[in-house]
Parts: sequence; structure tokens; C-alpha cells
Amino acid sequence: WINRDEQIVLLDGVIAQREAMLEMFACPSQTKEHESVVSVFAKSQLVHTALLAIGAKPGAPASFEPFKPASGTTVRVYVLWFDDKGEPQATIAQKWVRRLGTQESLKFDWVFAGSKVYFDEVTKERHYLADQGELICVANFGTSLLDIVVKSEQANASLAFDAFTSRIPKRNTPVRLVLSLTDEKAFGSDPDHEKETPDFLTQEVPKNIRKWLEANPK
Repeated sequence: WINRDEQIVLLDGVIAQREAMLEMFACPSQTKEHESVVSVFAKSQLVHTALLAIGAKPGAPASFEPFKPASGTTVRVYVLWFDDKGEPQATIAQKWVRRLGTQESLKFDWVFAGSKVYFDEVTKERHYLADQGELICVANFGTSLLDIVVKSEQANASLAFDAFTSRIPKRNTPVRLVLSLTDEKAFGSDPDHEKETPDFLTQEVPKNIRKWLEANPK
């Protein structure tokens, strides 16, 4: 569900993977759980509609040859959950993703790329392509709903990511994602960002985000 005043979208789901190469951080349920940390109980098209409702503006997914990164409103993704002792926990989603072969967290922002719609001339049906799995991506796809603003591909180890296992709770743990809009320029869109650390990796999760862990949809 959404909160227009605070410009957030809330999505419930479960931990799908703790030890895997990643193409997505989150995917819709029963799509690409084998390469996603979180499985979300919502289709990508519904998330797209929710983001529009809170004021996000879609840009475009990444394009290739030559490479052009995804664009759109910057979206911060937070994860809320209860640990084994019943204590509330919260983190920025990037801390659950690491650059392959390192202990370095993903430090680039996601943007609202908006995926694409395919019209089937035979069936006369429209298909929102990110419903196939590309909800919150860490590898670039031309069908991504949210994508990072840098080049990322599994074929190149220096541009690939995997799950930051030690930071992720056990599989099937219920989690709540909070998608929050920001006016900040997406971190990673400037070449100098490669040598810098974004503030969102060092700051505490804001209280106005943490409060949504125990909220119930109306």
C-alpha cells in the first residue's frame, strides 16, 4: 500500500535467497526467486502504479550498444523485519547486496526506470514485462522496473553482485520493503561516485521509515 504524504510504497514479502549470485534484489512472487534476495507479494505492474500514485516519474530502462544507464526518479529501498528474538530491525537494502568477491556493499541508487509494455497483436493483450521478475534489479535489463544507475552484468565479475549472506536473516523470514522517493541525484550517476561512499550507507534508517514495520494496511 502507499502513503502519498510521505511518498512511500510498502511491499510485504519473504527472504528468498541468502547465498546466490543476484540479478534482482527483489522479484514478484513465483518468478525469479533463485536470483533474488526478497520475493514480494505483488506484481511489478502494481508497484509501478503505486509509484506513480506517490509522485514518482518513470525514466527509461538501461539500453545497450552503446550502454546508457537507467533513468527516472531516485527511489531508496529499506527493509524492515523482526529478528529471531522478536526485535524490530531495519536496513537500507544496499547493505544486503555486495560486489562479487569483496565485502563491499552495493553503493549505487535505484531509479524508477518503468519497464516496458508489450502488446500481443494475436491475443490483443498487453503484458507488463517486469512482471516476469525484474522488479528491483542489480543487473541491467531493458525490462527493469527499478534498476541501478551503473553498468552491471553477471558476465563480468567486476560488475556483478551477490547476496551479503552474513547480513540477511534466514530464508522465508517475513520482511517489509519501504520504497521511498528522494529528490537527491541518484548516487552512481556521477563518475566520481565510484570513489565515494554515499551517506545512506553510513546513516541510521530514519524513524519515519522504521515506524512502518508494525503498521497495518487500511
